[in-house]
Amino acid sequence: MTRVPTLFIAHGSPMSALGADRLAAGLRQVGERVRGMKAILAISAHWQTPEPVRITAWRHAGLVYDFGGFPDELYSLQYPAPGDPALAEHVTGLLRASGIDAVLETRRGLDHGAWVPLRLAWPDAATPVLELSLPDAPPSRILELGRALRPLRDEGVLLLGTGGIVHNLGRVRFGAADDAVDDWAASFDGWVASRVAAGDVESLLRYRSLAPHAAEAAPTTEHFDPIFATLGSAFADEPPVNLLEGFELGNLSLRSFGFGLD
Repeated sequence: MTRVPTLFIAHGSPMSALGADRLAAGLRQVGERVRGMKAILAISAHWQTPEPVRITAWRHAGLVYDFGGFPDELYSLQYPAPGDPALAEHVTGLLRASGIDAVLETRRGLDHGAWVPLRLAWPDAATPVLELSLPDAPPSRILELGRALRPLRDEGVLLLGTGGIVHNLGRVRFGAADDAVDDWAASFDGWVASRVAAGDVESLLRYRSLAPHAAEAAPTTEHFDPIFATLGSAFADEPPVNLLEGFELGNLSLRSFGFGLD
């Protein structure tokens, strides 16, 4: 089996699921570029748990519409991808072998941090999807989790971290033009991009003390943290590839990148 990529994708606003904005267009291009995987394992900002981490082990599950105040049509969207209980057992074994406790989850569906980008990039919903909860843990622990999952890429499993490099809903500006970006957001986003490009994982692990405007760009950590799962699952000889950049709503980063891409 050919090694498949590992990606960090901005999931943006739930409104992106309707397919009309820049993020939707960018994710459609990602889906055209990344094909042929056996399964997809998503790690979303919207399912954070203490250890043991949880891995979905259902054959079919519904979606979690974990947002409010949006148009009714968003709540009728579907993404009927199958699960893969045997793969979930395998993922659990890999994590436990690396000292990360993991248990199976048979009830929870896919949250919008997972199903929105999946629906845009791979709309046929034919590839089995699993979701792994994001550990409520320091960045170094999430990096370890990514390293534990790295062998899956040689088994045809696409690893997909979803969140947002800059995500401060208290500061978004509805109606802002795409080029009207707040300086603090651009500064933080640019610092992260430069450290990813340089392979400077050590600085990224210390982003809260080193990066400009970190407290404003990431007032809580869960949207930034999936980046560490992606970084951990990259091999040393794989350069990062930028997939999407820019902003919506004045400061909501769309930056997305991956490793193992041609």
